[in-house]
Amino acid sequence: MTFNLAFKALSDPNRRQIIKMLQDGDMTAGDIASRFDMTKPSISHHLNVLKQADLVQDVRKGQNIYYSLNTTVFQELIGWFYDLRGVAGESGKNSKPR
Repeated sequence: MTFNLAFKALSDPNRRQIIKMLQDGDMTAGDIASRFDMTKPSISHHLNVLKQADLVQDVRKGQNIYYSLNTTVFQELIGWFYDLRGVAGESGKNSKPR
């Protein structure tokens, strides 16, 4: 996973809404599409961007493909933010006011 892909994926409000919906459990593309006023190809595009960023995984069950969150990537992102905050906090303590 690259953070650039994850941040790009998260920059779109529709993709953030899809992620929020998947917090409640796995969903098919049809289930997701039914909650948006956009075409199925547009939903497919958003799901592909989320998959490329490794934020969402898909599993085929019979004729349906179910999408779910990849929580490991979210843990990595949160860890990165904590590391960033820790470094910034430490450098802020050690730096002298100008």
